[in-house]
Amino acid sequence: MVYTAENKLIREYDGEKMQIEAFGENSLRVRVTRKDAFSENDWALMPQGEQTAQITVMQNAKGEDGPKVNSEERIIEDGAVMVNGKLKVTVTKEGKLIFENSRGEVLLKELECDRHSSLGIRSRELKSLPGGNFKARMKFEGNTGEKLFGMGQYQNGIFNLKGSILELAQRNSQASIPFVCSSLGYGFFWNNPAIGRASFGTNMTEWEAESTAQIDFWITAGDSPEEILRQYMAVTGRPPMMPEYGMGFWQCKLRYQTQEELLSVAREYHRRGVPLDVIVADFFHWTLEGTWAFDPEYWPDPEAMVRELEEMGTKLMVSVWPTVSIYAPDYGLMREKGYLVRSESGVNINMLMIDPTSFVDMTHPDARGFVWDKIKKNYYDSGIKTFWLDVAEPEYSSYDFENYRYHQGPVLEVGNQYPVWYAKMIYDGLTRAGEQDVVSLIRCAWAGSQRYGALVWSGDIPSTFESFKIQIICGLQMAMSGIPWWTTDIGGFHDGDIRDPKFQELLIRWFQYGAFCPVMRLHGNRAPYKAPLSSTGGGRCASGAENEIWSYGEENYEIMKKYIEIRENMRPYTRRLMREASETGAPVMRPLFYEFPEDERAWEIQDEFLYGDKVLVAPVTEYLQREREVYLPAGADWTEKNTGEKYRGGQTVLAKAPLSVIPVFVRE
Repeated sequence: MVYTAENKLIREYDGEKMQIEAFGENSLRVRVTRKDAFSENDWALMPQGEQTAQITVMQNAKGEDGPKVNSEERIIEDGAVMVNGKLKVTVTKEGKLIFENSRGEVLLKELECDRHSSLGIRSRELKSLPGGNFKARMKFEGNTGEKLFGMGQYQNGIFNLKGSILELAQRNSQASIPFVCSSLGYGFFWNNPAIGRASFGTNMTEWEAESTAQIDFWITAGDSPEEILRQYMAVTGRPPMMPEYGMGFWQCKLRYQTQEELLSVAREYHRRGVPLDVIVADFFHWTLEGTWAFDPEYWPDPEAMVRELEEMGTKLMVSVWPTVSIYAPDYGLMREKGYLVRSESGVNINMLMIDPTSFVDMTHPDARGFVWDKIKKNYYDSGIKTFWLDVAEPEYSSYDFENYRYHQGPVLEVGNQYPVWYAKMIYDGLTRAGEQDVVSLIRCAWAGSQRYGALVWSGDIPSTFESFKIQIICGLQMAMSGIPWWTTDIGGFHDGDIRDPKFQELLIRWFQYGAFCPVMRLHGNRAPYKAPLSSTGGGRCASGAENEIWSYGEENYEIMKKYIEIRENMRPYTRRLMREASETGAPVMRPLFYEFPEDERAWEIQDEFLYGDKVLVAPVTEYLQREREVYLPAGADWTEKNTGEKYRGGQTVLAKAPLSVIPVFVRE
């Protein structure tokens, strides 16, 4: 039976209930369950209010209206069609879904292999699990020639995701955001934070959730990637405005061991006249994980430190971890109140760093309030308003997702949303304290993270040219996943030796690229490593070598200084891009096809990108490489920044790239 009620299209058959509703411009939300009622948890989707003007329920398969039941409900005998702007869905007599655009072109079609087949394969499955939930699968027919982008950040180096199988789970350097943008003109969001899998095969696309109450997805149609992404951002949220200090250069390393060491670095930047917007106090500036406070032995006067930095025009960012040492003063209290992540079996220890630790359960509102109160007292009240939310996946020492449980539910059911709640803790605390432009550096994200000021970075990645290439793709996929603020550790995180000429060249090439990322931030754990200062408190943690721009010799210093100056000169342009991101959701860094969707070649270029709508950047990603081919999209004229040469779009040119130059072309 198919019927309409409260502006929704509903189908009930053999214990399965499906509901379709208009949800945003040119968009529909679909839910399917075998329970008595649908879950009202919207997850990443923000309520849109009642939408009726753009909804049209058409005739049944016989071309006749179904009989009237009353003013609120209309029965349709064989099937139905619903239209919301440019998106139409047909529900066939068998209950299959077919999505089309306004030109009648099929965008996505539910798999029909179970029709007239002996295989017994179902396109929609809700298999019962102990406790009342389901293991869910949703299958669609494969579209030949389709290109797919988005899905967050995976360290696989794949640009067009067609043919990929992706784990829907959060890990260090992996951010799973189940939104995909298709070259056919649709966007699809799997609105489910469960651990699962997405398979984009040639024969079919399949979405899976390990444990859920229902199938829940959102689909939109658009004439361009820009329109599709804008509609997705309208229903999952746009970021706040990036604060002014987000436009410039950020200095960081693993790790400044003392207050005086950090201040000496800031003073040296100031003495040299090199603009420094942010400097970061990394982890283990505390005595124990779970105290959220400076170790007074090594950081004796945070307020004085903040005042001096402010006088030099520099903000202090402080690392915050969601871990609590078993030796922390509040560990027992937090365990008693249910503020820590629980193990289904074994001991309640989630991560081993210096001490055995448990994670704060960020899905618990009282736990978030408890931690924020500590952060406010020990950091914010000293003038610190910017935070680095590390280990945000969270990073379990063993990623046995089935063994952990949150206040919100088992990790198998809700786990991927953890970084959203983590970012929300800081966002809510700061906005309640009167702050407006909130940005938090965070190591993971899910859909909706952007609306809480999440600046995602790509995690603890190797310091290699191979990894550098992958990060370019990661940034573009995150841009197409609704995360406008994204960055990397310039130079990579692991194993870069500051004495190694090859690493120095990698750092320069990465630094040039970093100048055109949404945020420009130097970080890494450099060799040769430094020993811990002591065996107590924050002194127990080792440190990496120097990582300031003068740490790599005079020639390299001059190149890096040049790109900080370039970044400064772009500040008005960057500010405009950040305002667009806040107002429309437009990404700051963009794949070429975002601005040039009519150029088929632009959909294939994975080693170039656009910084906003005007600047094309072509990073150099090979050791000793001193020139590279650059494709210039058709539909515009381009000027090479380094030489002043002008080119018509639609061609590949050979750009010179001495060590001091990254090829950059400006759109006329």
